Amino acid sequence: MLGFPNFNENPKLPQTQNNFSYQYRIQKGQDTLKTMSGAPSDLIMTEFTGPDLTPSPACLAVAPTGEVYVGVDMIGSLGKDMGKGFIRRFVDSDNNGSMDKHTDFARVDNPRGIFVLGDQVFVLHTTFDSKSGIATGMDLVVFEDKNHDGVADGDPKVLINGLSNAKYIQERGTDHATNGIRMGIDGWIYIAVGDFGFHNATGADGKKLTNLGGGVLRVRPDGTEMELYTHGLRNIYDVAIDPYMNIFTRDNTNDGGGWDIRFSHQIQSGEYGYPLLFQNFTEEVIPALAMLGGGSGTGSLYMDEDTWPEKYNKVPMMADWGRNFLYMHHVTPDGPSFKQKEEEFIKLPQITDVDVDGSGRLYLSAWDGAGYSGNPDKGYIVRVVPQGWSYKAFPEIKNASVADLKGLLKSGSSTTRLYASQELVARASDEAAAAALETAQDKNLPLSTRVAGIYTYAQIAKGKGVSALLDLGKEPAVREFAYRALTDRLATVDQVPTDPFVEGLKDPSVRVQAVSAVSLGRLGRPEVANSLLQVAVPASFVAPAKGKEGPHDVPNSALIVPHLAVKALVRLNAVNPAVGFLSTESPDLALWALRYMHDPRAVDGLIAAYGKTKDQKLKEKILVTLARLYKKEADYDASWWWGTRPDSHGPYYKAIDWASSPVIEKFLVAEGAKSGTAKKQYFADLNEKFRMEIAAFDVAEPKALAEKQPAEKKVDLEKIKNQKGQVGKTSIEEVMIALRKVKGDPTKGKALFNKQGCHACHSINKGEAMKGPFMGQIGGIMNREQIAESILRPNASISQGFSTVLVTTKDKKNFMGFVTQETASKLVLRDIAGNVNTINKSNVASRKEMPTSMMPAGLANSLTMEEFASLVSFLERQK
Repeated sequence: MLGFPNFNENPKLPQTQNNFSYQYRIQKGQDTLKTMSGAPSDLIMTEFTGPDLTPSPACLAVAPTGEVYVGVDMIGSLGKDMGKGFIRRFVDSDNNGSMDKHTDFARVDNPRGIFVLGDQVFVLHTTFDSKSGIATGMDLVVFEDKNHDGVADGDPKVLINGLSNAKYIQERGTDHATNGIRMGIDGWIYIAVGDFGFHNATGADGKKLTNLGGGVLRVRPDGTEMELYTHGLRNIYDVAIDPYMNIFTRDNTNDGGGWDIRFSHQIQSGEYGYPLLFQNFTEEVIPALAMLGGGSGTGSLYMDEDTWPEKYNKVPMMADWGRNFLYMHHVTPDGPSFKQKEEEFIKLPQITDVDVDGSGRLYLSAWDGAGYSGNPDKGYIVRVVPQGWSYKAFPEIKNASVADLKGLLKSGSSTTRLYASQELVARASDEAAAAALETAQDKNLPLSTRVAGIYTYAQIAKGKGVSALLDLGKEPAVREFAYRALTDRLATVDQVPTDPFVEGLKDPSVRVQAVSAVSLGRLGRPEVANSLLQVAVPASFVAPAKGKEGPHDVPNSALIVPHLAVKALVRLNAVNPAVGFLSTESPDLALWALRYMHDPRAVDGLIAAYGKTKDQKLKEKILVTLARLYKKEADYDASWWWGTRPDSHGPYYKAIDWASSPVIEKFLVAEGAKSGTAKKQYFADLNEKFRMEIAAFDVAEPKALAEKQPAEKKVDLEKIKNQKGQVGKTSIEEVMIALRKVKGDPTKGKALFNKQGCHACHSINKGEAMKGPFMGQIGGIMNREQIAESILRPNASISQGFSTVLVTTKDKKNFMGFVTQETASKLVLRDIAGNVNTINKSNVASRKEMPTSMMPAGLANSLTMEEFASLVSFLERQK
């Protein structure tokens, strides 16, 4: 069905060798593991596999019993050729840290996420048409291995089809597509969606979803009940899930657009704003917990294993491919969310993923320079354990009694609790339900155990468990979790009363308030709207000033509950109740919710309320709301993507008129005509901010910026690269050796940055015009040698988002350069000489990502070693 060629047809793919493991052990020696540097001194990091077996490892997962599944991806993020990916399974039979045997479990291209559950192995991967070799999208599938031979039993079952944008996978690759998968204690599989989004993704039950942009999706393990969990992320690669269903993500850098890595707490139904709300509408988003500089977030894990030292335990661990580190984020409660402190943990070159087994063995995958299209000679897996760690066999849960499984829910290992829970759910017996409920009710047990009991019981009992969960909700310590479990499955919410959640909006616990707001939206009963509309909007709900970017990375816990209440109101389509609240003393939440209700009743109600009130502040808020409603986002058909350098003005990317646009325009123009001269600018500002394009509000354009500023001096790069000096006459290896001895002068390096033409394609300050790869943070992403290699060998590591683009227009013109800006209607390219070309998308005949860097080799050839060291030192300081 998958149509992949045989491994033997591609000589670059490693061969399956069932006897290789024995040779490998003899080579290495029974007790001579290769110890790796990069981990803290009280941890032991050893090589588990090398590039001979795990080249280009994009993801991995570990069964609780210790079998390691590695997703090998020699297509890479920008490659296009099928037949280069597979899942390889490894076993350390005697648990001494050395791999003993391996099998090729399954063939899939671009594996991006793996999760193991008993005999099932869930895989997220790119699909290809076997005849044309062209990518067709991404699927979430499940393989089975019932005979436990380490090889999948035939073709997989498709759980979700079409989980990405096939057009842009074909044109670009899988780098902004859908990525990691992980199961929570609630039994849902959570999926990290990159900002390609997806169109008409179809679950096993036939449910279809379309999503513009990145976020978190979730689905039941049988492929049913698919739903969007959060929205507005850039290019996340994975999710970390704690025992209480707090989910954490690490976004990628925005390729020089001024928005760096964002560490976020994902709250159900939340909007996180990328890229449309980050500049001018930040009051509408849940902010990230921190913005952390440049990098590329990859795999993640919430570490909760009692075999690990306290200082490394109970933390989200987030891999960063660009920074070559696994980070710990120490989170502390802050109302319904958290505050965080980042700490470097384990250094590993281009780390891609991380997972842990039931005995506490941590496994990490290193891409290690395999490039953007994979490499058969690069990449490996390491194992990390604490000093003094000893192996403890994972229980045989398939043969365990219900009483034994109940006992395992009390484990200090979140891995053990999850798999014990899923075994109880699989049995689905009255005995299993009773064991889970008793665990949930026992006030003497740790909270993590009781929470595991609540979610296990909810999955087994379903609608029959409503009464018991309501009783649990009466206890403050577990109310949050009982309430969430009550509305977790939409198929059974018709049996759940609304009163507990209405009361929950006023609960002393802000976390209960947050869950109650989300749950009221999920219950789907519009009669609760008035209760939601009474949620107070704090003074911090303030739009950014004109020309200023708002704070989208500063935690603001006071805004979270009102944000969730608004999302619930929109889900309920509570137009009439929101309009009714405009005449009350507290209309702000109603106005906020009405921003998203593109309904003629909303427009008519706002206009009517405007005419009735004498409150000038309320009048202005109504004008803002009407301006927000003037356009709406076009339905996403997957024929476009906003690229790595998106137009971020907002509030829409591909804005279109709708039925009430003429009504809004007529009203606003009439009000603008009544206004005095001072007020005309107010309407002009509304017109600009919301991009209404109402001609009556246009103001005279100022003279072009080019007339105010001198044109940028063009640089003759050919002349520069043809000059031969000390660097040009020396091998790259000797240059690297010299760099260790010659430190250089950063001040001189700054001057050389301009002299050598670097400024033509690279900006240093965020206020400068967008060019090519941003250098203002390069020292925080690359070390000294990596910076030097990028200059000397520009094709060795092309910055994501800055590969050369060749655009051919319908009138037969060719343009080549970096994409510096992209909107729904135009594309802006900057070429190697600094020339800027704006192309109407309607005139684009073809657009192709080139495999080489636009930066020519040899730009540093004329330099002395001292000068080159100075240039590197200057860039090294840009953090």
